[in-house]
Amino acid sequence: MEEIKGLVVVGSQWGDEGKGKVANYLAKKADVIVRYQGGDNAGHTVKFEGKEYHLRSIPSGIFYEDKINIMGNGMVINPLSLAKEMKELLDAGYTLNNLVISSRATLDMSYDIELDGLKESKLKDKFIGTTKKGIGPSYTDKAERSSLRMCDFLDEDFETIYKNKLEEKNQLIEFYGGNKISYEDTIAFYLEAKKLIAPHVKETVSFIHNLREENKKILFEGAQGTMLDIDFGTFPYVTSSSVNAGGAIPGSGIGLGYVNDCLGIIKAYTTRVGEGPFVTEFFDEKADMIREIAHEYGVNTHRPRRIGWLDLVQLKYSQSVNGFKYGALMLLDVLSSLDEIKVCTNYELDGKVIDYLPVSLKEQYRAKPIYKSFKSFKGVDISKMKTYEELPLEAKEYIKFIEGYLKIKIVIISVGPAKEETIIKEEIF
Repeated sequence: MEEIKGLVVVGSQWGDEGKGKVANYLAKKADVIVRYQGGDNAGHTVKFEGKEYHLRSIPSGIFYEDKINIMGNGMVINPLSLAKEMKELLDAGYTLNNLVISSRATLDMSYDIELDGLKESKLKDKFIGTTKKGIGPSYTDKAERSSLRMCDFLDEDFETIYKNKLEEKNQLIEFYGGNKISYEDTIAFYLEAKKLIAPHVKETVSFIHNLREENKKILFEGAQGTMLDIDFGTFPYVTSSSVNAGGAIPGSGIGLGYVNDCLGIIKAYTTRVGEGPFVTEFFDEKADMIREIAHEYGVNTHRPRRIGWLDLVQLKYSQSVNGFKYGALMLLDVLSSLDEIKVCTNYELDGKVIDYLPVSLKEQYRAKPIYKSFKSFKGVDISKMKTYEELPLEAKEYIKFIEGYLKIKIVIISVGPAKEETIIKEEIF
C-alpha cells in the first residue's frame, strides 16, 4: 500500500459522528493538521490527558505542540469566538505556538450573526434550522465577493474598513427588522481579539506547499458531515460550504496530487440536528435512551439530536461522494443497550424498492426504510476490549455487514468515549 501523506477525515452522515476523537488520534501520527471549511457552528469534543475540551474552530491536533495546526482559507472565522477559544486553551496551559491562521480566510462578523437570526425568523416558510452563528451570511458575502478576510482584519485601516462595512450591513439589518449594531460598542472587542490573533496569521498556500516539499504528513479535517454539504447534502437543509472530502483542496490550497486517501467517520446509528428529511428517524423510548446514554446534544448549541437507525443507502451515497476506502465506526458501545439492532438497506418509494438517495426532498420525505435486523450484544461491556477479536460475535457480524455493503474496510472502532476506548483494527496513516 502506498504510504499516505495526505489523509482527509470526513463525516459521512449529518455530522456529530465522533470526528474529534478520530482526528485527535490521527493528529498524533501527522505532522500537520488542516481544518478546511466551516466556522464555529460545529464543535469537536476531544478528551486529552484526562480533560475534556470543546473545540469550535481550532483543529483538534492543537494539543500536540510539535504538530502544526492550520485554520485554512476555506473557513469562516469569527475573530471574537476564536479569541475566546484561544484564551481557553492558553489558560489550560497550551502555548498555541503551533497555530497558523490563513490570511485568506473569510471573517464572520457581528453583522453576519445578527443577519443570520433575523433572516431565519423572518423567512419562516424557508426555515432551515441554522445555528445562527453567522455562517450562511459570511459565505454569502464570500460568494458575492464582498466579505472581509483575515488580511483585512490585520490591515492598519481595519477600523475604517469595519466601520464602512457595518454602515452598509446596518441598512440590511434594519430592513429585516433588527436593531443596528453600534460601531463604538463593538470595535474595542475586535481590536483586543486582533492582538491575540495577528501573530498567528500567514499566507498558507506557500506555507503548506513548503511543508509538502519537506515530505510532511498532512491530516485534513472538516466540520459537520457529508449530508450537510452545500452541493451534496439535503439541500436547502445544509451548511454553506463544501464539507465533503473534495472540499479539502480549495479549502486549504493543497494540490490534488497531494491528497491520496480519505477516512469516512461512521456513527453506528444515525443522528442529525435541525430541519430536513431523515428516513430512518424514530421517536420511541429507544430514541430517548440512545440520546441520554450517548449525550446526543449539540456541542455548541445543546440542541437535542434526532435519532435514527444506521442508513446504508445514505452511507453508500456518501461513500460515492467522498471516495473513502476506509471507515471508522463510532459509538458502537451505545448499541449494547438495545434488544435489537436495525440497519436500513433499501428505501421503498411510491411502491418501488430503490437503493439510492433521491435528490428531491419531497421524495426523501416519502421514502420508507427497509430494514435488516441484527441480534444485539445487549449487556456486553465492550468498552475495555482492545482488539477486534475480543468483540462479541454479534458486533462482528454487524461490522462485517457494513463493510460488505459499502465495500470498505472498517479500520477504527470506538467502543467508548475515552481516547483509550478505541480498537485499531488496521493502521493506515
